Amino acid sequence: MIRAIIYGIVFFFSLQFSFAQSLPEVTLDEDWKQKISDLAPEKPSFPGTKKKKVLVFSLHTGFNHWVRPHTEEVVKILGERSGAFEVIGSRDIEYMELKNLKKFDVLVLNNTNSKPDKRNLFWDELKIQSYGDSAATMKKALELEENIRKYVAGGGGLLVLHGGNTILNNSMEFSRLLGGSFDYHPPQQAFQVRLENPNHPLVQAFSPEGFNHVDEPYFYKNAYEEGDFTPLLYFNNSEIKNQRKGSEKTEGKTYVAWIRPEGKGKVMYASPSHNAQSYDNPQLLQFILDGMQYVAGDVKCDETPVGKINP
Repeated sequence: MIRAIIYGIVFFFSLQFSFAQSLPEVTLDEDWKQKISDLAPEKPSFPGTKKKKVLVFSLHTGFNHWVRPHTEEVVKILGERSGAFEVIGSRDIEYMELKNLKKFDVLVLNNTNSKPDKRNLFWDELKIQSYGDSAATMKKALELEENIRKYVAGGGGLLVLHGGNTILNNSMEFSRLLGGSFDYHPPQQAFQVRLENPNHPLVQAFSPEGFNHVDEPYFYKNAYEEGDFTPLLYFNNSEIKNQRKGSEKTEGKTYVAWIRPEGKGKVMYASPSHNAQSYDNPQLLQFILDGMQYVAGDVKCDETPVGKINP
């Protein structure tokens, strides 16, 4: 009986995952685009030396976040409206070749969710393309991962949004580059997003008390516990409902967004948002634009790492 229940649960979640993968692509209407454009900042917060080029990479092989096309469009609107960025979007892994990455000042990973088996988007896509045998496929996948690290170390900017952190979720090297890997999230819920340091220039878009937000509250693993990043936003663990049984966190905080330098480049992770409705918040739009400027090298700010985080 117990085994049957377990199989039933597994089957249910496999159906949910398959359904999420097969969701039809959302077509964005012009009214929504105009609304976001009206809410978006008319100019950048920080002076820039030139108009920067941005690649929004939106390939997914695993969970299909319905907000992916919205997020890509938001980044394009922010770039165009502010005049600070020229933005293109793609799902072609040819752009992950180092010679192509170097054509851009910023790489945005937009909900680049990978499949659960290897948690490696490049492996997944190369297998779909029948690149070669397993050894050749993994060798190429590791090369593309290394390209991202070389790109950032050489001066490129990396902005990772929401589920984009699962692109290479089992790679400790990528986890250290980003500042952490995805662990799990409880069900969507409303929670208060708070400012780690209200005086930090990258959170000036928000009120000092932060903002209430409906989202998946992400928890992290791997390099996250090293705390080699500067936190920007967080939630109180005690306020999050329906946490994973046996590992509930009733004290402390979990970070929602952070930054870190890497070599000559800059990295930023921001969890918001799973939902297109979140972009109705002009403060969040300003925050994303400011983050784009940070990873593009336009912002001088405190980058002191928070240090060891108690699990």
